[in-house]
This record gives sequence, structure tokens and C-alpha cells, in this order.
Amino acid sequence: MPVFNPDLKELRAAIVSVRKQTYGNWELCIVDDCSSSHSVREAISELASADARIKTAFRSENGNISEATNTAFDLATGEWIGLLDQDDVLHQSALAVVSRTIRAHPSVQVIYTDEDKIGERGNRFQPYFKPDFSLELLRAQNYLNHFTVHRAANIYRVGKWRKEFDGSQDYDLNLRIVESIADRDIIHIPFVLYHWRATNGSTAHSIQNKAYAVVAGQRALQAHISRLNLDAQVVVLDDVPYYRTRHRLPTHRPLVSIIIPTRDNIDVLKKCINSILHNTTYDRYEIILVDNGSTSTEAISYLNYLSGNGAATVLNQPGDFNYSKLNNDAAKIAAGDVLCLLNNDIEVLSPDWLEELVSIALQDGVGCVGPKLLYPEGRIQHAGVVTGIGGVAGHPYKYYKSNHPGYFSNLRLHRNVSAVTGACMVMTKKVFEEVGGLDEANLAVAFNDVDLCLRAIEAGYRNVFTPFSTLVHHESLTRGKDNTPEKVQRFRKEVNYMHKRWGERLVNDPWYSNNLTLAYEDYSLAFPPRTSRKY
Repeated sequence: MPVFNPDLKELRAAIVSVRKQTYGNWELCIVDDCSSSHSVREAISELASADARIKTAFRSENGNISEATNTAFDLATGEWIGLLDQDDVLHQSALAVVSRTIRAHPSVQVIYTDEDKIGERGNRFQPYFKPDFSLELLRAQNYLNHFTVHRAANIYRVGKWRKEFDGSQDYDLNLRIVESIADRDIIHIPFVLYHWRATNGSTAHSIQNKAYAVVAGQRALQAHISRLNLDAQVVVLDDVPYYRTRHRLPTHRPLVSIIIPTRDNIDVLKKCINSILHNTTYDRYEIILVDNGSTSTEAISYLNYLSGNGAATVLNQPGDFNYSKLNNDAAKIAAGDVLCLLNNDIEVLSPDWLEELVSIALQDGVGCVGPKLLYPEGRIQHAGVVTGIGGVAGHPYKYYKSNHPGYFSNLRLHRNVSAVTGACMVMTKKVFEEVGGLDEANLAVAFNDVDLCLRAIEAGYRNVFTPFSTLVHHESLTRGKDNTPEKVQRFRKEVNYMHKRWGERLVNDPWYSNNLTLAYEDYSLAFPPRTSRKY
């Protein structure tokens, strides 16, 4: 705990919260960074004298947060290091739960918990029920934040805290550590074990109180990108104090095969094709139209026109509608190294939509990538998929305004998700083929995209939602509604298959807290919380 000119009442509460821990094998290392008032030293000395587990040091000159934290670290003898701000409060079971996690996961390297804020009167609010480890989210927001616990050996190994990143020194440390350990060794505890004090002037109250921290965070994240030799630029977002990691495409852009199943509904298809041809700045793509038995003269004429002038390849696939088979067959003839599965009722909004999706899909370890999709009137249709909603999977934020920030700004940020919709999904052909493509035997119509994404995760890849690619989705205008007895029966069969294939995984989405509801698509709280998969 580095200390500098604290509110003594809040400092006392922070120290008392450690002394009240139900787990007793701790030491509290407090370093005063040359506070201007002598009363701070007196208060720390008095509080330390009451408990031999409290260690103190008093710096003779002010070194700022990183140097003070390093001085405190040098006092520490523990194998594990937790960070506590001078005015915050630990839940009384925090260290007990962390200790239990360490024993349950012997290879763990980093542990982080959920957190909330605590007001001046002790009222608690804004709980942040975090996802399990999400590399893409970490490259947008230091969501690990409070309460983060590291192995001491890793802190030594990376060179401790660095003063050039003061304000975001913990973000810099987190990035340096996680880039050299396995994702599976970063454990999230889904309990609120840290109360971040929100008072006037605090970062918890408003990040604008410490705008320099945002700039320091940008530099820390850019340094992380440079260490990994990634060709990317970190940009501070305009409307929230977080970041966009913008990957650059290689000089020789890969060919993208845009696969579009279609049948009649020529006006819908024309709008889709024209928006691609006229509004897409990515210059290396082919369009493969999979015609599922168009019968109208106008549709056939238009398909012949596109084929004849080289704008698209037309693959004739008449018969019953099987979305999985239509896409799989097109993928077999696709010349591109990257596939874009696209509905014929999609309309391009952002000209660089494909650059964004492809640049992410090309990153090591990435499986499926999806954009933000909007309904024609401008409300959200897709912003990533959460498994378990509606029994199998659902779209959080459906019908929300397009500019809604989302839960802790996650509608503004690229982040990992369980799945993205097949209405617009980009992935490398290598990954598509490795996981076996879409399941045409069991999932002809529904949930084949979710199943594909889950199999990508099963194979070791991570799926990504990005809000920086936006399209309009007119939603299933070609296929129609599932309201006939045959379609209802087929849908139930596909639901049953998903439950059989994925079981409990459907209700334990790693990137959606068990403290959040599966009954609605609004990130509201679950009452009661669902049983945690770890505890």
C-alpha cells in the first residue's frame, strides 16, 4: 500500500479492512511517499503498532506512485502480492478466497476479482462483474484493476513498477506479466472482493480527475504492442477513457472470399451487393453467391449479370435450405485465405468494415470475428453472442440505441465473446477448415454459427467482437420466419442438439458473469446469481 497525503479516516478504514480478514497469513507493507503532513506518519505508526503483521517505511523524498510501490514491494516476503489503494476497502473474505484459489489452481500466476465502488457514506454501488480473461478487452481497458494479485516472482522478473507509466503503472505491470504467461493461468474470481472508494477528486468518481492516467495507459498499451512485435496503433477513444488497438493489415492484403447464400428477393440482394461494391474500401475480395434455387426471372437475370461481368461467382445449390451446407460448399471453392460469411440482407455502413474484421482475424490465436450489426432504424441487432440466454444463446443489447455505451463501456470496446453471428462473420479459411466448418448434419438453420464459434474456442482460438465495424442487418428477409410446424420442429431439434453437444458450457459463458442474468439481454443482475463454475 503506497501512501501519499491520505484522508486519515479513509486510510484507517483501508488498514482495518486488512486486519479484519478471515484469513490470517498476510503482511501489509505500507510506504509513505514523503507526505507533507507529519500527522500521516504518526497515524501509520500508530496503526502499525497494533499489529506485528504491518510493515512500514517512510521515504525521505517523494518518488510518486511507482517508486513508492517498489519500496513497499521490497518490504514484502510473501509469494503473492496484492495491491490496495490507501483509501479503498477489502471485503473481509478477500484473502481467504484468494488463498483458496491458489490452492485449487497450483499453476495460477495472476488472480483478479470483481469490484464495486464505495461512497463517502459507505454506500456501495456500480458492481463490475467481470469476464474471465479477455486479451482483447485488456487491450482496451485495464479491467483486471481491483483486486489483482500477482506471484512475486513475476513482478521481480519483469522489473517491478516503472515510473514513466505513473497513473497507469499497474496496467503496465499487468500487460508485461500476462504477455509471458498462459491465459489458463490467469484466474478470475467472480465475487466482489474490493470496494473502490469514489469521492470527489478520485479516479473512481471520474477518470477526468486523472486524465494523465489515460495517456499513461495508452503509452503502456503501445509499449505492450511493441514488445510483441505487433503492427498496431493504440488510439484513445473520444467518448470513453479507454482504447482501441488498431491492427494494421499486411502490405500484401489477403484475398477475402465473401460468401452470400441467397434465393430470390432481388431487391434485398441488390442492396447488399451494391453496398459492398460501392462502400467497401478493402480492395482484395471475391464474392461467391450461393443460389439456393431462385425461381424469379429477375433474380436469375441479376445473378447471370453479376456472374457475366465478373462481379461475383454464382454457385447453384437448389434444394432445401441448409445454411451450413450452402456455406461449406462455397468455402470449398473459395480462393481466399480469409472467409467472410455474410447474409444477403446485410448492408455496409462503415467503408472500412472489412479492414477491421480482417485485421483482427489475422492475429495469432483469433478464431471468429464479428461486427456490430444494426437494425434499419438504427438500433442494435448484434454486439456479440452470450451463450445461455434464451436457453442456447442470445444477443445482448438487442434493440438498444446504437450509441449506448454498454456495461462498463463494453459496447465501445473490442472484446472476447463466446460467439458472433453468422450474419457477418470473418475468419481465416485455415481455422474454418481446422474446426470442420459449419455442422450441416445437425444444425441446418439455427445455432450453426454459435456451434462453429464454440468449436473454435475448443480448438484453442478466441472469438472477437469489434464495434469498429458496423453494418445494417435486415434480418432473415430471404429465409422467412420459423412459424410453420415443420420449422418449429426443426428448431426444437437443433436446440436439443446444442444442449446435448455443449451441455453446461451453454450456461457458463466465460465472458459473461454468472452474476448477470440469462433471462434478459440487458446485462442486468441475476437473482439469485447462478452457481459459479469454479466455486
